[in-house]
Amino acid sequence: MSTLNLAVVESEARLLVEALRTLEQQWAEVCATSDDPDEIADYGNDLIELRLLLERTESEAATQFGQDVLNTSRELL
Repeated sequence: MSTLNLAVVESEARLLVEALRTLEQQWAEVCATSDDPDEIADYGNDLIELRLLLERTESEAATQFGQDVLNTSRELL
């Protein structure tokens, strides 16, 4: 299996976490609302891999940049 090593700065790591979280929500919604068993199976399988990637990305980003990198909220302070 080949691997991709990607060096990112903190702001890019935050964007990756936010993008993966957004995609996770979208795919989970498809699984929860679809009436098509094939679609549910396809998205469900990919969702498992996406959640593993998200977990690893969050962990590595927090280790490298601190827990604040996981704050992707756009609410005004």
